[in-house]
Amino acid sequence: MAQAYTPDEEQACSGDAFRLCGPEIPDVDRITACMTARKEELSPGCRVFFNSEPVADASAPMDLRPTARKNVASKPRKHKKPDVN
Repeated sequence: MAQAYTPDEEQACSGDAFRLCGPEIPDVDRITACMTARKEELSPGCRVFFNSEPVADASAPMDLRPTARKNVASKPRKHKKPDVN
């Protein structure tokens, strides 16, 4: 689920969001992904909210870098027998 931006983040980044990621508005996850991908183009005041350090604060933008997935054993699938009439 998308985490809304704080008032400080909105004030610092709303111009960049409209300028760089307008088509993604109002989807917060897509805006975050767009702005993360275009971090180098963000204004200095907004860029501080998209730092590359891990963020423990739940109100900060999500870190959308891919992470390794664990292998999870799935349940064996039951095959349906063909219906013979």
